[in-house]
Amino acid sequence: MQGTFQELRDKEVISVSDGCRFGYVCDLDLELASGQVMALVIPGKPRFFGLFGAKDLIIVPWKDICRIGPDIILVEGKPLRRPVKKREKRRRW
Repeated sequence: MQGTFQELRDKEVISVSDGCRFGYVCDLDLELASGQVMALVIPGKPRFFGLFGAKDLIIVPWKDICRIGPDIILVEGKPLRRPVKKREKRRRW
C-alpha cells in the first residue's frame, strides 16, 4: 500500500465483527529497523469534554486490518487498549 499518513488520518476505523466505530487514526507504531507499520493508534474516550486529551489509546495491530477503503479502515479482532501515561511533575526550585 502506498499513501501518506495524512490519508490514513482522514479514514475512520470500524470493526467488521460488530460495526463498532473506534475513531480516526492519530498515530502509527513503527518498527524503525525495517520501516514497517506495526499498528494504528486511535485516541480513546476523551476526558472532561476533550479538553484534557484521551483516557486511553486504542492500538490496532497491522495484521488485524482487513481492508483500507477510500474513507474507512475495516479491522477484525479486538484492539488493545493502553492507558495514557501521565506526565511526571517537575520540581520547581
